[in-house]
Amino acid sequence: MIAPLALSMGEPAGIGGEITLKAWRDHRQDLPAFFVIDCPHRLSHLANDLKWTVPLCLISDPSEALDVFQDALPVLEHPVTAGTPGVISKHTAKSVISSIERAVELTQSGAASAVVTNPIHKHALKQSGFEFPGHTEFLAELAGIETPPIMMLACDELRVVPLTVHVALKDAIAQLSADLIVEKCLITAQALKDTAGLKNPRLAIAGLNPHAGEDGDMGREEIDFINAAVQRLKDHGLDVRGPLPPDTMFHKAARQNYDVAMCMYHDQALIPIKTLAFDLGVNVTLGLPFIRTSPDHGTALNIAGQGIASETSLVAALKMAGVMAQRKKDSL
Repeated sequence: MIAPLALSMGEPAGIGGEITLKAWRDHRQDLPAFFVIDCPHRLSHLANDLKWTVPLCLISDPSEALDVFQDALPVLEHPVTAGTPGVISKHTAKSVISSIERAVELTQSGAASAVVTNPIHKHALKQSGFEFPGHTEFLAELAGIETPPIMMLACDELRVVPLTVHVALKDAIAQLSADLIVEKCLITAQALKDTAGLKNPRLAIAGLNPHAGEDGDMGREEIDFINAAVQRLKDHGLDVRGPLPPDTMFHKAARQNYDVAMCMYHDQALIPIKTLAFDLGVNVTLGLPFIRTSPDHGTALNIAGQGIASETSLVAALKMAGVMAQRKKDSL
């Protein structure tokens, strides 16, 4: 049996609390045991406001979650200033950040088997001095790693990795190089071997330009460095193909030919997966010394506190973290 999963609280003005309550209430029989690092009074008030029956169990050690999980939602007490759903406040930022820090600490110590993060609101955190673009960069800092981790979005039908992420498109193109492609593909392939049970992952490299450049008529990036990156990856022994025309590599038949699509920029990766599985996508961080997943959506401030937010992506993130943790344990 794996240790329980550590779930961070996320932005308290967002939907994190209610999807946590719904995930436990409606899906606990099918989920690995988890505990949430949050304020039990906040969660209790939220459940009462929504007229939901969700028993909570205050725990002092993550191991207790295994015994109580089927009867009550385990909560590792974490102070947070009460707020109003849909209204962000800089006064809650420290609690949000320290909840993530605590989840990482418990996972690195072995008390938890994986980190699952509820959505954060970057603007609210930046008001308090948070200097990171998002979760991924903050987790890298906490892990003390020099190589930037990689964001992979996954669902049953597709895995995608954006090689450049939260930058303007012109800056993404400027960042691309053969070295970057090779580095991130090697990390991705190793992670899929370690946590997805794939002995020889098949990587599909997307082209940058329409029709993958069409022999230079629509752009030279494929000729200038993407082809070279593909050859270097083959020299490393990877099963890699490309550069492929981005407009034809995501239909059903094409997806059967690879295990992960390596995409040149953010929207090239996220549009197909959000089209296929908007409510079921999972954000997985590769290259960390611990497992981390999260729902593939934001804080949804506009519907927070109404009880209508879908918990399906969080449920998928919890399930995927459990599967990855079990595979990691079995491989040791």
